[in-house]
Amino acid sequence: MSLLLLDLDNTLIDRDAAFRAAVAGFLAEHGLPVSDLTWVVAVDASGYTPRHEVAAALTDRYSNLVPAAAIRVLLDTGAADRVVLARASREALIRAWVAGWTCVIVTNGRTVQQEAKIRNTGLDQLVRGWVISEEVGHTKPQPQIFQAAAATVGLPLPGAWVIGDSPHADIAGAHMLGLRNVWVTNGRPWPRNSYQPTYVAHDVASAINHVIDASA
Repeated sequence: MSLLLLDLDNTLIDRDAAFRAAVAGFLAEHGLPVSDLTWVVAVDASGYTPRHEVAAALTDRYSNLVPAAAIRVLLDTGAADRVVLARASREALIRAWVAGWTCVIVTNGRTVQQEAKIRNTGLDQLVRGWVISEEVGHTKPQPQIFQAAAATVGLPLPGAWVIGDSPHADIAGAHMLGLRNVWVTNGRPWPRNSYQPTYVAHDVASAINHVIDASA
């Protein structure tokens, strides 16, 4: 069987859209300026800012206006409660399964939050497994997290494909291991000169379908 390693946030699911929706609801619930949406999203930086730093920034800004518990709920479950799996992405994963691919999610983040996203979207029914950085003690692009993903399903890592939206975490990680890969652009130009993705796709469904077709 062939191994396909897939990133979660902003690859399989639109994490940023879910977080924006959560922030908009948070601001409305607490009577805060709608214009603060831009500020919160910038602080969050697509989830790359450590949670404790985002929490500290929000607590400082809203210390007399919002209970600390509300900020914790926003950061812990806000995006996870709103993520959805696009129909095209679901269909591509089903096609991969039918074609004999073993799909494993490889994601950085906290275990409880990332597993909630996987289960809330039904991805747990469409992949063979997943590895989360907090759980395995390694983050992408470290090779150990990709090795752990292969070990989870008992398949060799050489020959696997990697799909992800992060030039650093996903594509650099695949490049260092000599794995073929697809970069999901989400409308962005490729930012690196030192290495290039094997293939470029505008969304994850196109990326998955390319991998299937290229290996047929």
